Formats: sequence, structure tokens, C-alpha cells
Amino acid sequence: MRESSLKPMVYSNLTKAIVLLFVALLFACGSSATATPQSDGESTSSASKATAIPATSAPSTGGSAAPTAIPTPAVQATKAPPAAMKPTGVINYGVPETGIFQGHPRELSSPRVQYAAVSYGESMWAIQPDLSAGPLLATEWSISDDFLTWTISIRDDVEFHKGYGLMTMDDITWNYKEYHEGALNARATILGNFWMGKKGGSQEIVDDFTIKVNTGEPWVPAIAYEAMRHLGGTSTSIVSKKQSDELGVAEASVDIAATGPWEIVDHASGEYWKFKAVQDHWRQTPFFDELVIWTIPEESARVAGFQTGNLDIFQMAFDSLPTVDAVPGSAITAWPNAGQAGLNIYGQTYGVDKEGNPYEATDCTNAWVSCDEDTSSQEWANAVMVKKAMSLAIDRQTIVDTLLSGFGNPIALRDWMGHESKADPSWEFPYDPEQAKQLLSDAGYPDGFAITLTPAIRGAPAETEACEAVAQYWEDIGISVDIQNVPYATIRPSLITRQYQGVTCHTVGPRLSPIIGAGNYVSQSTFSYGTEHPILQEKVTAAQAEVDPIELAKKEKDVYGWFFDNVMGFGLYAFDGIWPVGEKLDPDWTPFSYSETRLPNSFEYIKHR
Repeated sequence: MRESSLKPMVYSNLTKAIVLLFVALLFACGSSATATPQSDGESTSSASKATAIPATSAPSTGGSAAPTAIPTPAVQATKAPPAAMKPTGVINYGVPETGIFQGHPRELSSPRVQYAAVSYGESMWAIQPDLSAGPLLATEWSISDDFLTWTISIRDDVEFHKGYGLMTMDDITWNYKEYHEGALNARATILGNFWMGKKGGSQEIVDDFTIKVNTGEPWVPAIAYEAMRHLGGTSTSIVSKKQSDELGVAEASVDIAATGPWEIVDHASGEYWKFKAVQDHWRQTPFFDELVIWTIPEESARVAGFQTGNLDIFQMAFDSLPTVDAVPGSAITAWPNAGQAGLNIYGQTYGVDKEGNPYEATDCTNAWVSCDEDTSSQEWANAVMVKKAMSLAIDRQTIVDTLLSGFGNPIALRDWMGHESKADPSWEFPYDPEQAKQLLSDAGYPDGFAITLTPAIRGAPAETEACEAVAQYWEDIGISVDIQNVPYATIRPSLITRQYQGVTCHTVGPRLSPIIGAGNYVSQSTFSYGTEHPILQEKVTAAQAEVDPIELAKKEKDVYGWFFDNVMGFGLYAFDGIWPVGEKLDPDWTPFSYSETRLPNSFEYIKHR
């Protein structure tokens, strides 16, 4: 794991920075931007309670390394006016694909959503380092004791671009209605249920900046925050209702008036999006006058653009590190907890499917599957020993040090990245190949067995290489591994239908709550991580319905405690978001939201070097 402070990690001359230092992480004190709702009264979250948001850190959930410290977020929910300044210069940012420019909620879809959020858009909540919801356009919110009524206040000083006036709650409710009816946002159904009373709820606009929303049924707060967060593929950028009323959807969409620190001025499909800085923006006036997002599909072309100085920053593959490190004046910026990799062990489909029928593809001749779903049986114990051996055989720290160049840390359980303070410190799988061999022998497999291992190729760093390393570690303890390199689109149907028998290396982003990831372990889920059991089904279902955050934390720990003890799957590593920074840009800047740090964001906070 790389050395870290409470700022983003910045490295120049990368090869000199590979020395790994383990640091003692300080636990922050004080309140976070969102006060944790209490079970014995109404919960309140208020910007006034959090003029300084602490960084969080915690023990490791796997391996021997502590997780990377997280920098303090830049956004502060205060009413202080922005400092007067004159932006100068241009930031040129290279990406694989933006898609055509359309900013209207009815038309905005992936991958454009994420680029909208890092430029012209802002949403209701900014996600804090501890993955709780902090203020952004929303300033204060409270949830009633029965978790049915949300009272939400928004800022009263946010102006839309292009002279379309002050943002009000009428704009907020209209936006979410449009997102729902457009049905292109991945959370469109959730947005409709929350804001439009699709579950028997109602809305009362108290004044221009406050609303009371009755959701009709108790609502898990983390699900609401996740659907209305800033950044990432599910983010929701608030735009002007007045503009669309005057111009219509199509015309407004290509010249959208939103609230972010960058205003769209020009774009060409498949080529670029060009923005100008918003002077005296309520949160942060950019230091640079222009931001241009260039569509450059080929990694080699992006690298060449950086080498020649035509790009100041770009989305980079890990294997391009040595090349960009050699560029004079370059630096590498890294933000922790961008994503997490783990192994899904398929074929563990015990019990019945969502239709009440036994799973047809379950094959208990596989060494990792028990012929008896009774967790007290010897057959079950043997399968657990096999899976534990598979986990103990992997040297996670070496994978991080070599394949990630130290930009990450080992983890034992996926879905808990960023929630380490809530995790059980015993959730670890230390590298122990000798114990792994003994476990295989005790389980009845002294000569090993055969297994299929498939990288779920989704664009994450070192996902294929790390999977190949896992295969080698397993070969070393006697397991015969068949690596299956196929496009993710090829393997995905067999995962959904519970037909695949083997293991996948699979990466995901941060979870605002671990239970969101656990939803892939129940029969009702469309997608499957290959692990379903009546006990797990019961525990996950109960946790998913728990609206009290205190009780939810207990149930999450119970779910994953059972999951860990029975080794139903396991984590590999958390990885940092890394990208090169050219000589024009100061590489030391801070994100203001942590829901998506796989890609650079917060360009308005980048200073001239």
C-alpha cells in the first residue's frame, strides 16, 4: 500500500515512489456531514453541523496492510461567498467515450451521466469519505420516526447557468419526475417511487426551498442517498425547468442550464465537450477558464496526447504508468477506494430459486459445493475447507504491490471497502499456502481438483492480470485451473441464469452500504454472484428491509459474518483511482464526493502548478 496523508496521493518519478510505507491511521473525531439517524427519535442531517468534515480511517478487512487514508473532501456546506478570482487557461481531459451531448433528464444516459456530473452538473448529496451522505444542493434533511416522511431543504443561493435564475424546489421535483419518466437513468424507478408517490406516498412543498415527501412505505436511507448522489453512473444533475419550458426538451438538452461550476458552450458528437468556468460559483469558481473533455477511444492515442502536452490529464490503464511517468513534469495523482475486486464462487445455489424450484445446474460433485445444505454436516464442512484453502492460497499484498504498483490494499470481503470501521477485525485471510494444502487434504482433496476461473472484464485495473495470478496461486497448491478469457457480455447470461459453474474475478465500485452488494446473493436478484442459501436469503432479506441505521449495521455485520465463516466468496483488493497530471496542473487537489473516484473529478479545485 502506498504512503498516504490526508490529501490525495501525488507522485512524480513514479519508479522512485514504489517504496511502500505503512502508516498508522488516525481516527477522526467529531460529527460527519450527515448525523446518523437515531432509532429512538427523528433523525436530522444538517449542513450547519458539519462545517469541517473529518477524514475516516479504520483497520484492514483483509491481508496485513491497513487501508489507504482518505483525503478530506473539498466541499464545505457554508454560506460564505466564493472568493473573487479570474479563471485562466484550459484543462484538456482525455476519455475513451463521452457519447453525444444531451443534458435533459429525459435524455441523459450512460456514459454521459458521469461526465455530466464532473462538469456542469450537481445533485442532492455529496458522498463523504465514510460513504455517508453529506450536503450538496440539499442542505438539511430529516426522516420521521416511522421512516415514511422526509423533510428536505435545499440551498437558496444556487443560480442556473445561462441566466435562468434561482433554483427552487419546483426545479428539484420536476427533474426527478423527468428522470423517472425518461427511464434512462439506472435509478429511474427508485426516483419515481421516492419523489412521485409511486408506493402510495405524497408530497408537500412547504416553501420554495423545502419539501415534505411521504414515501408511502418505510424507506432505507442508503438507497435514497445512492439514487440521488453526485458522481457516477447513477448520478442526477439538476437542470432548469424554466429553460425546458421555454425551449422544449430537444433544444434545452443540447445547451443545458444546470448548477455546476462549468457551463457547456460547445460540443461535437464523438469529439469533444467544451465548458467555461462559472464566475462566482456558489461552491467553487474554477481556477481554469475552460475545461474540454476529449473523446479518444484508444489508450495509445491518449498516452500520445499526454506525451505531446495536448492532454493535461486522461483516463489511464495501469500498464501505461511507466510511459507517462517518463514524461517531463508529469505526476501521478491517486485517490483511494475507487473500486474493489473479489472472487465470486458460482454453483453454490442451495435451496430454491425465485419460482420455488430447485436450481437445475447445481452440481455437488464440485469440490466447493456441499451435497448437504445443512451447515452442521460434514459435507458442508468439507466444502468450507476447500473454499478457505482457495482464499488462504492467495498472496493479496503481492498482487497489490506488483500488479497495482502499490495503488491499493488487500481486502478479505468485498462490499465493505470504506466501511472498515464497522467490520469485524477477524475478517482476514492471511497468505498461508501450507495451511491451504492441509485444508485440501483434510477435505478429501490431497491431489487437488479442477476449476474454471473467468475474469469478468469490465475495465477495472489489473482485473485480468490479477485473475491470472490467482490461477497461479491455486496451481501452486494443487488445484488445476482452466482460465476462461471471454468478453463479459459472453459470460454474463450464464451468471444471471445460475448456469455457470466456477469462479469469476469481479470488480465493483464503492457501496454506500454493504447490504447493497449483498442483494446479489438472493434468489430474487436478476444478477447473481453464484451464492444462494436459505440462511443467507433470510439474513439478507431482513437487512434489506431494515430502515433503522443502527439495526441495519448490526444485520449487515451478521450477514457478512455468516458469509465469511462459510467462505461463500471473498475479496482480493481495493484499488485507487489513478491518473497522470501534466505540468500545467497542480496534482494536489481534493475530491468533494466519494461515490465515484475511479475517474478524476472536482476539476474546479485544480490549481495552476
